[in-house]
Amino acid sequence: MMDSPTGGPLNTGGAKAGGVGLDGMAMIVGLGNPGDKYRNTRHNIGFDCLSLLHEQMGRPAVQAKFESQLVRGALAGRETCLVWPQTFMNCSGRAVAQVARFYKVPIENILVVCDDLSLPLGKLRLRRSGSSGGQKGLGDILKSLGSQDVPRLRIGIDPTPPEWDTADYVLSRFSAEDRPLVVGALTKAKEAIECWLTQGLEAAMNRFNAGR
Repeated sequence: MMDSPTGGPLNTGGAKAGGVGLDGMAMIVGLGNPGDKYRNTRHNIGFDCLSLLHEQMGRPAVQAKFESQLVRGALAGRETCLVWPQTFMNCSGRAVAQVARFYKVPIENILVVCDDLSLPLGKLRLRRSGSSGGQKGLGDILKSLGSQDVPRLRIGIDPTPPEWDTADYVLSRFSAEDRPLVVGALTKAKEAIECWLTQGLEAAMNRFNAGR
């Protein structure tokens, strides 16, 4: 167990040995910014992924709690909590820590879904742990949970073009030409998450990571 900056210990022992499926509730966090201004932007692809999972659940009621929009229901036969932090991207950790503590979700049972500038558009990369790679929302979550051992699913949005400022680029919308790749990536991300829930992270990494 480790101490969280928000006070008290966070449970870190919930995943099954060998990484086959999960014990207890799973918590899937989609990163993005709230409000219509940011809808369908590159930085909000984590939000978009959770919307697809919400549909898969049968659209259970959304609650406003812990500075988040959240949903509890069954996904791939597992008890799952979907979390859309409403704190804006760079402060995502504050909301995530509150939800994780209230529902006593082990760190290994949390999956963060976010955009990645280093990956080609539509490519996926699952990781068990590591640094934020410059993704500020993920970085704030790692800081708030007090650990880098937080599973994450990155969805590629392409590197910043030379003529763009990165802050402007991540807040831009996908072009009509890009949309089929984005839709395909979100569908594949949903499948990767279902694999993580039922077969474990190693199996999902082997099946869905870019370059495999």
